[in-house]
Amino acid sequence: MSNRPAQTLHPALPKAPEPPGAAAATATKDTGGVIAVTRALQVLEAFALGESSLPLAELSRRCGLHKTTVLRLARTLAQSGFMVQREDGDWRLGPAAGWLGARYQAGFDVQNVLEPALRELTHATGESAAFYVREGQVRTCLVRVEGPQALRHHARMGEGLPLDKGSPGRVILAFSGEPGKAYEEIRKKGYHWSIGEREQGVATVSAPVFGMHWRLMGSVCISGPASRLPADKLEALAQTVVAAATRLSYALAGNTGAPPQSPVRATQWHP
Repeated sequence: MSNRPAQTLHPALPKAPEPPGAAAATATKDTGGVIAVTRALQVLEAFALGESSLPLAELSRRCGLHKTTVLRLARTLAQSGFMVQREDGDWRLGPAAGWLGARYQAGFDVQNVLEPALRELTHATGESAAFYVREGQVRTCLVRVEGPQALRHHARMGEGLPLDKGSPGRVILAFSGEPGKAYEEIRKKGYHWSIGEREQGVATVSAPVFGMHWRLMGSVCISGPASRLPADKLEALAQTVVAAATRLSYALAGNTGAPPQSPVRATQWHP
């Protein structure tokens, strides 16, 4: 089994579109929200994965806000530990942001359930495995375990991705009750695979994961280059992914008995 460290969604938050300031402020006014809170969240969301710190000028540019406004927001966030100013003047996310992410992950039992299951799936298939959840109208990668192959697909943790492109999102839509023949077919099979649908040259196969009372939690998938995962290979690996998703569903629901051997069918969950 691979000993590669699992990647989890810790303190960095998804990068916001550039520049989001005016649009976010308008949306806040239209929905009756608090502009100051929206702007503070923009500052936190300005950090991309892998960025340890940012200068004030760059934060201002990404947020579409004046530097004095960003500085005031950053100092306010620093009072609660969500941001920290370095000695060179740059800003980074603080420990409170990491703790917030950890509490979010705790709702999915990442360390005790998800990571071990993904490691097992990676070992069984030789490909990278990931767990996606729905957040509004997008899906995000909550946790990922890299496969042993030198050539592999790298998912960006926390990035908002379309639900209707790629097998992880389509599975989430299908088992959320999305109408249409294509989604009904996914429900009947209990899985879905795609090649180059969201990203050229990338192939994935996914299956749904449920919690208590058949509440949809997300989708589990394996991914890799299409050159290594043609259609027949994806179809052959589908039942391995379905079995992993079924075990995950039982674990997240707190069941200790052996899970059923057949995939979840539409008649078992759909009205």
